[in-house]
Amino acid sequence: MITSLVVVTMMVLFIWNKLPAAIVAVFSSLVLYFTGVLNAHDTLAGFGDSLVVFIAALLVIGTGLEATGVGTWAGQLLIRYAGTNKTLLLVSLLLLSALFTALIGMNGAVVTMVPIAVVIAARTDIAPSQIMMPVSIACLTGAKLTLLGSPVNVIASNAGELAGAGPIRFFEWAIVGVPLFAGAMVIILIFGPHLLPKRRSGSLPVDLSGHAHTLVEQYRIKDDMHHLRVRASSPYVGMSRTDIDLTSYPGVSIVSLVDAEGGEPTQKPVAEGDLLLVRGDAQTVGKLARDMHLAIRKSNAEDDNIADTLFNRSSGLAEIVVPPRSALIGQTVFPGMATHNGDLIILGIQRGGYDVESNITQLRIGDHLLLQGTWEALDKHLSDPQVLVVDSPEVVRRQAVALSRGAYEAIGILILLVVLLTTNAVPPAIAAVLCAGAMVVMRVITLPQLYRGVDWNTCILIGGLIPMATAMTNTGLAGLIGDHVIQLVGAGGPRAVLAGLFVVSTALTQVISNTSAALVMIPIAVATAGELSVSPLPLLIAVAMGSGAAHLTPMSTPVNLVTYGPGAYEFGDYWKLGMMVLLWSLVVAVFIAPLYWRF
Repeated sequence: MITSLVVVTMMVLFIWNKLPAAIVAVFSSLVLYFTGVLNAHDTLAGFGDSLVVFIAALLVIGTGLEATGVGTWAGQLLIRYAGTNKTLLLVSLLLLSALFTALIGMNGAVVTMVPIAVVIAARTDIAPSQIMMPVSIACLTGAKLTLLGSPVNVIASNAGELAGAGPIRFFEWAIVGVPLFAGAMVIILIFGPHLLPKRRSGSLPVDLSGHAHTLVEQYRIKDDMHHLRVRASSPYVGMSRTDIDLTSYPGVSIVSLVDAEGGEPTQKPVAEGDLLLVRGDAQTVGKLARDMHLAIRKSNAEDDNIADTLFNRSSGLAEIVVPPRSALIGQTVFPGMATHNGDLIILGIQRGGYDVESNITQLRIGDHLLLQGTWEALDKHLSDPQVLVVDSPEVVRRQAVALSRGAYEAIGILILLVVLLTTNAVPPAIAAVLCAGAMVVMRVITLPQLYRGVDWNTCILIGGLIPMATAMTNTGLAGLIGDHVIQLVGAGGPRAVLAGLFVVSTALTQVISNTSAALVMIPIAVATAGELSVSPLPLLIAVAMGSGAAHLTPMSTPVNLVTYGPGAYEFGDYWKLGMMVLLWSLVVAVFIAPLYWRF
């Protein structure tokens, strides 16, 4: 009775949605402790459960793939090869959304795909409302392609192993995932144009794919730009960029030093063949070249690609504003000036939207500075409260830089994770922690990025609800509910019970999170399987699919919320197309899943 009251109260609080779901879950577990239903160990066991560790590690791996521009690279290929054919673009977008969901999880995938969808909408003049909801549906259905697609998959797989039926393995999810996604895509292509509204949104995410070119144009970096190749006899050979003194050449400043081998900006000492990118009057630059044994290299192509030279896998551009009360106010700066440790360079200074006329100036409130340096240096220095960043370097890099530094390492780590999970060489949580640690050790992501990448709300929610599942099992509540389910639909056989579990899970996931719905329903599914003397695996698949079928409201899952604003949707827009996808999910769960996972 106590557990029943706590479960009902918890569900009411979840639906009321005035308190954070994680707090409700934790306090529900504490109530079970203080009422004597659980002991201290069982109350806190969820936070040390391997399931929570596994999901947290998966989120870190997804962050590494997202941060290194793997999604951006795939999106650029999509736009490049699909052309302007709207149907081909939509199909490619849906396939890419499902693929990335299968690899990095649905929440990370939808965040990655929305900027790509924005670019497609802008270039093809498709209303954003015609493609944003399809992206969210593709992510929700693509989540059933692999174990990594959703925390719900991990929870169901873990429950199957604990019940003695064995886990639902990495690629086994594709048995239901492939028909689920394929059917959803057919529904979107046939009915989407008629059921989806045609609206324009005022809250589209900013398209930063051409960010570098915009900054180069705004600060007129190409004006008076010259490329000087360093000869072997130049006195600059062996010097660091910051040691080069140009005071004898007024008006000339170094924009960048480009490595002769890699073709990218470098902080290494100057070597023969390197290119010095400088700005200044042609006559003064010519004098510099003669005096310092530099060869003037004229190439219109290089001038046109200055943005690509300054903005690439290893280095980027950032615009900052000097805020009131900043310690930088009054400091003397000039274009070409480096920071104290030489890892950031000032390329341009503007005041009131115009270039500062004098070469050397003292900073004032509201001055804009264009900085160039490595991504690591930008991340490190632009967190300083003395400056305001116009566009976050991390956000810009994720949108504009394809396969940035660490991308190949991230892909390799993902492949290692898949191999470890499919071969069952080590426990899943150990495999995930090993690969998450490799992301940091191989410098794919930093520790701060790791901390930001973990969805702590999800981890705390799962850790708080695991004791509730334990209480439902230990007190017999799950079995009691299972008995009622059998009484209601048991006469129709196991398939009818499976359909009933799917419907209840689906109803719950429309008003509470899919993770919460799964954790409430999974003990019931296991108990029901025991009452029927059948395998729990098909029933767990039904619960996982029902909990993931959050298609009817925008508030039922973060995936829908991410596309809600950019798509200019209203609350009632979701159920029209979503109901058709939900019914198809029911068909897959009831008729296709039992073909492989036998009762």
